[in-house]
Amino acid sequence: MIELRNLSKSFVTSDGPLDALKHVSLTVQDGDIYGIIGMSGAGKSTLVRCINMLERPTEGSVIWDGVDLGTLSEKQIRQARRQITMIFQSFNLLMQRTCLENVMFPLKLNHMPKAEAKERAMALLETVGLPQKANAYPAQLSGGQQQRVAIARALATDPQVLLCDEATSALDPKTTHSILELLRQINRELGITIIVITHQMSVVQEICNRVAILDSGTVVEEGEVSEIFSNPKAEATKALVYPDMTEGIDSFGAEHQQMVRLVFQGAAAATKPLIASMAIDCGVAANILSATTRTLGGKVYGNMLLNIPGGPDELAAAVKYLSATPSVTVQVDVEYASRGDGESRENAAKEADEL
Repeated sequence: MIELRNLSKSFVTSDGPLDALKHVSLTVQDGDIYGIIGMSGAGKSTLVRCINMLERPTEGSVIWDGVDLGTLSEKQIRQARRQITMIFQSFNLLMQRTCLENVMFPLKLNHMPKAEAKERAMALLETVGLPQKANAYPAQLSGGQQQRVAIARALATDPQVLLCDEATSALDPKTTHSILELLRQINRELGITIIVITHQMSVVQEICNRVAILDSGTVVEEGEVSEIFSNPKAEATKALVYPDMTEGIDSFGAEHQQMVRLVFQGAAAATKPLIASMAIDCGVAANILSATTRTLGGKVYGNMLLNIPGGPDELAAAVKYLSATPSVTVQVDVEYASRGDGESRENAAKEADEL
């Protein structure tokens, strides 16, 4: 288990002090595939470098299996890094060495006999699906193949934790999927805890079981991936999970907007023609401003933004109808609600909360 306790990191720049991390506290359980996501400059890479002490925190602690890494000597830190290994966006392979030699490199540093190191390196290349590339050089490989070799090298010391710092950012979607499948296989078969640093919510969606959202060096939301996807609360989380959900708002006059956000939390709810049914059953024909759905763990999750035409009575009727649908959460966005009957509008919002 890895615990980050009140972790902060500051740098001195030409413009003055920069607080890259501010009192970050997280717990990663053994066997997790844990995502840490944020936009550029959020502090993600600084955080992952603090986890393995490539950067010493200014304040706070990194506790790994009950040991405060900040109290260890440099020699002890190097030994710990054999159990907390890392892969990078740029692969960081030794270009003048073959794939086999790249995987053997950390084993040689650990003074493993050459024959034994070669045997283990070949087994690891088999694990990542590249035994036929043992004698090839990195420049002869595709980006995805280079990352597979980097993963094999990271596994050479039989680690307990694998840190992935934007490991798929340089890859196309198909290759990204294959690398994520490989990481999932490694987690499942070897029991290795994986921490994924990324700016892509699709990566978190595909592979992680828990996620923390980092914004300006602070954790603004954390929890199960399904929970975060189905009901993001922080503005930074909403921007990452559903970046297109505010598109279309300006196409309607602000004085006529009664905004309702639907959160779908299961395949049955997401596949029902809900909006069309509402128009037929209660005469409220909503305008769909934007919609996003995703499949996660065999279930469909999604988010839809509606403009409800008419006045407060139509808004209340729509909220009541939509809220009666299983596995659908209804949120009235009062910021955009029309300037009609405030009491009716307030009742609609209250009814949505109660349901």
